[in-house]
Amino acid sequence: MNIRSTGDFLRELSRQNELLEIADPIDPILELAELQRRVVAKRGPALLFRNVIGSKIPVATNLYGSKKRIRIAFGEDPERFVQRIAYSAKHLLPPTFGKVWELRSLAWAALKIGLRKISSPAVLEIEEESLDALPAIKSWPKDAGRFITLPLVYTESPSTGKGNLGMYRIQFHGPKQTGMHIQIHRGGGFHYHEAEKKGQALPAHIYVGGPPALTIAAVAPLPEEISEFLLASLLLGERLRISGKPPVSPLPIIADADFALIGKIPPKIRKPEGPFGDHYGYYALKHDYPVFEVDRIFRRKDAVWPATVVGRPPQEDHWIAEYLQDLLSPLFPLVMPQVKGVWAYEESGVHSLAAAIVQERYGKEAFMGALRILGEGQLSLTKVLMVTDQEVELKDFKKVFSTILERFDPETDLHIFSNIAQDTLDYTGPKVNEGSKAVFLGVGNKLRKLKSKIDVSFKNSKFKKPKVYCPGALVVSGTPYKRGDKLAELLLKESAIREFTFVFLVDDSEEATASDHDFIWNIFTRFEPAADIYGNFQVRRNHLSFSSPVVIDARLKDWYPDVLEPDPKIAKRVEDRFGGLLSSL
Repeated sequence: MNIRSTGDFLRELSRQNELLEIADPIDPILELAELQRRVVAKRGPALLFRNVIGSKIPVATNLYGSKKRIRIAFGEDPERFVQRIAYSAKHLLPPTFGKVWELRSLAWAALKIGLRKISSPAVLEIEEESLDALPAIKSWPKDAGRFITLPLVYTESPSTGKGNLGMYRIQFHGPKQTGMHIQIHRGGGFHYHEAEKKGQALPAHIYVGGPPALTIAAVAPLPEEISEFLLASLLLGERLRISGKPPVSPLPIIADADFALIGKIPPKIRKPEGPFGDHYGYYALKHDYPVFEVDRIFRRKDAVWPATVVGRPPQEDHWIAEYLQDLLSPLFPLVMPQVKGVWAYEESGVHSLAAAIVQERYGKEAFMGALRILGEGQLSLTKVLMVTDQEVELKDFKKVFSTILERFDPETDLHIFSNIAQDTLDYTGPKVNEGSKAVFLGVGNKLRKLKSKIDVSFKNSKFKKPKVYCPGALVVSGTPYKRGDKLAELLLKESAIREFTFVFLVDDSEEATASDHDFIWNIFTRFEPAADIYGNFQVRRNHLSFSSPVVIDARLKDWYPDVLEPDPKIAKRVEDRFGGLLSSL
C-alpha cells in the first residue's frame, strides 16, 4: 500500500494496532508534549488527539516512534532498491547481457520515481485566514512560543531554479508571520543567501503533513545535487503528486500535503527566534533569524496536524535517524570509495559524534578517509570522528571505542582542528556556528592491553566516584565548572589515572556511565575539542603530540544552555489526567 497522506498513514496504523486515539481535551501548550514524552519513554503507540484546545484540527504525534511504524510507512522496498543501486554500481561494469538482465527489476522500479502533475490538489480544498487556526504546540517551559515541529520548507535557487525541501523549525510570531530558522549550512539557507544578495524576497512554502516519505526526505543528509522529491518518490513507491505552478504561487504545490503555507522570506529582515528545546537535549537560545511572511494558508478537508517533540535523546526522531542511516549506508562506499561504513550517533544530537570504518591500504590512509568524510554534506558538521580499519559493528559504540583505544597512539592519532564551522545548535564553541573538530584514529594491530580497573586513590578531594566506562576509558566526577578552575589540569597530575588512555571529567560519573546512551550524551554534547582536551604534549612538526592519558573536560560550562526539564505542574497534571492510560502501555 502506498501511503500518500497523513490520513492514509493513520488508518494503516490503526489497522495494525499502532494508534491510540485520545478524545479528552488536551492543551497544545506543554500538556500535549508532556504526554507524548511519557508515551515515547514507554515505547508506546502513535497518538491522535481529537480534541485539541483552541483548534478544530486533530493532532497526530509519535508517528515514527518505533521500527515497526517506520516499516509500516515505507516497507522494505526502498532499502532493497538502494542496496541494488550500490550492487549494480560495483558489479555492472563491464556490462554483459546476464548482468543487465539480473538487474532488470532495478530499471522497472526506477521508472516509478519522479513527479506527476495533477489538476485538483486536496491541499487547496480549504483556505484559513490566520495561523491562529492551526494547532501548533509548545513543547518545553522556556520555549519562546508555539512552533511547527515537522515543517517541510520548500524553496528554489534564484539562480538555477533547483529546489530544496528542508526541515527548519518554525516559530509563530503573529497571525500571518513566523520565524524561519533557516541555517546557513542547509540547502534553503543557500537559497536565501542568493536571494538576499540580489535584494529579493525568496518565495517559500511550508508544508505540514502529507506522505510520510516527505518528512524523511526533508531531513535526509543528501548531497545538494540530489532532489529530496526523488527520495520521497522512492520511499513512496510511486511518483510524487504535485499541481504544477498555480496562480497562488510561483512554486509547485505538493498535492497530498495536509497544510500549505504560501509566502516569502523577505531580505534583510530579522527577528528574535527561540529559545527552543532541541534534539541535543538543551535549549537552543534566542537569536535573530529571517521571517516568513504568510500570504495564504490552505489545508485539506480531512487535515490532520502532524507534530513531534524533540529533547534529550532518544525521542521519536531517534527512529527516523536510524532508518535514514540504514537506508543510505550502502551508498557511502560509492561516493567515498575508501569508506566502508559511517554511523552518526543520534544520542549525541547526531552531529557531535560519528564513527567510521575505512580502508588502510598504506600508512595513514585512514586520515585521508577521515578528511573525506568531514567534507561530505551534513557529515561535515561532525564534531568528533572516530576512525578504524577493523570490522566492527558501528552501532555498538562501546565496542567501537574499545577497538580504537587498543590501537590509538596519542602521539600521532589525535588530530584537533580549531577555528572552523560547528553545528548551529552546538553551543560548546566560543560563539554560534564556530568551534572545532577532533579525529581519533585507531587502525592496524593492537598496541596495548587496556586498563579495566582503577587501583590507586585520588589525592585531591575534588575528584570522586571514578568509573571505568570501558577498558582504557575512565570517567571521574569533579566539582562544578568555574572559569579558570584548572581542574582538568589538576586531574592530569593524579597518579590514579596514568594507565588509562582517556579520562573524562564530568559532573556526575554515575549518570554518565549508566548506559551507552548516557555516556554519549553526557560526554560528547559537553565538550569542544580545541578548548576541552588536555594532556601533556610536545609540538612536533607543528602537530600536538600527546602522551597518555588524555583528559577531556565534559562538565557543563557556565555559558551552555539549560538542560531540558519539564514543568513540574504540567507533569503532575498529565499524571493525574492520563496516569491510568500510561500505566496500561
